[in-house]
Amino acid sequence: MNDTGSTLTHLEGALSGTAYPADELMGPDPADRRPLLARYDIEKAARTLTAESLSGRRSAGLWRWAELLPVRDRRHVVYLGEGDTPLLAQHRLGEALGVPHLATKAEGLNPTGSFKARGMAVAVSRAVELGVTSFIAPSAGNAAGALAAYGAAAGAQVTVLTPVDATPVNQQEVLAMGARLILVEGLISDCGRISTALAGRIGAFDVSTLKEPYRVEGKKTMGFELAEQRGWRLPDVIVYPTGGGTGLVGMWKAFDELEALGLTGPERPRMVSVQSEGCAPIVRAFEAGERFAEPWKDARTRASGIRVPSAVGDFLILGALRESGGTAVAVSEDSISEMQAFAGRMGAGYVSPESAAALAAVPSLRDRGEVGRDDEVVVFDCGVGQKYPPPRYLPEPPVVDPADLDINALAQSLR
Repeated sequence: MNDTGSTLTHLEGALSGTAYPADELMGPDPADRRPLLARYDIEKAARTLTAESLSGRRSAGLWRWAELLPVRDRRHVVYLGEGDTPLLAQHRLGEALGVPHLATKAEGLNPTGSFKARGMAVAVSRAVELGVTSFIAPSAGNAAGALAAYGAAAGAQVTVLTPVDATPVNQQEVLAMGARLILVEGLISDCGRISTALAGRIGAFDVSTLKEPYRVEGKKTMGFELAEQRGWRLPDVIVYPTGGGTGLVGMWKAFDELEALGLTGPERPRMVSVQSEGCAPIVRAFEAGERFAEPWKDARTRASGIRVPSAVGDFLILGALRESGGTAVAVSEDSISEMQAFAGRMGAGYVSPESAAALAAVPSLRDRGEVGRDDEVVVFDCGVGQKYPPPRYLPEPPVVDPADLDINALAQSLR
């Protein structure tokens, strides 16, 4: 039997509230071009999706949550090992930052090295189930590699557009997996406009962030896993680096679904959106009390994943921040590089610049009184640092010649 047990019932306009059939290929809401969200029969899902049943599904990664995912037939599931990333206590780093109960969710352990694998796994699987054979998307970097990987696994054609200054490793990743890469002199917003214009002309389905309904479904599994890993008790604070914001939106959706299932209560974490001072449209809109965020001009940051001048799901991000009693913080470029190196020295691993931005916000939150010493704080470590150019402030290592080495002098220099 190939039935996944999905309880998907329909799609719903996140802003318009309009309902659409679940089994038709859809992009953004036809009513307003805003995101569509997948809805499920929660009562039916609760009959089989229980804490006990989940404990016996350990080999399926994020697909353990099949009842609340959109793919109906297992034969269309593209699985590369995504999901079930560890929640790591960061005692040394937490003490250093004044937040002893700090943990990181290690999303860099997903296939392709980032949390983007989650969204693309589900989006590609569902689109293939609905007949798609070719995909296109703009990307700042990590989503490009994820789409190329899952498209290749599904046997589909993939076209990706990235800024010309996107991380070279991400560009190489795309090409190595047989996808077509187009480099754009501009930002991800420019890539997005070209992607939208190209999609119909080349017969490709556009899987841009929140312009189709299912990447967010993959990302929401971060929230599912977080609750399960903490014994169905959510943390006080979640700190999340925010570009397009799919992960934050997905987790907020996940918490509602978990409560409806009876697995968690009504308590919610305070959600914190972190951006760079060089590209902070969500922070600016939050501080101004706006529901929507104006596009950011001349966006600049080395954390390419959060160099997103305009997010189509801005109102969903801002809504989650306000409903949760959370906030939005912009950090400096210097603090991103400094934290990337500091986190490594404190045992948190080689985190991405986006993850470093989220960690760099923690001291600011402490100083502002928005995070207390007793708060349980989870920072999402969204990807590995190895894909990026190295951070600044790294020491220059010594170079030795074995043929002419004074071992005593070397030892003295290391004392």
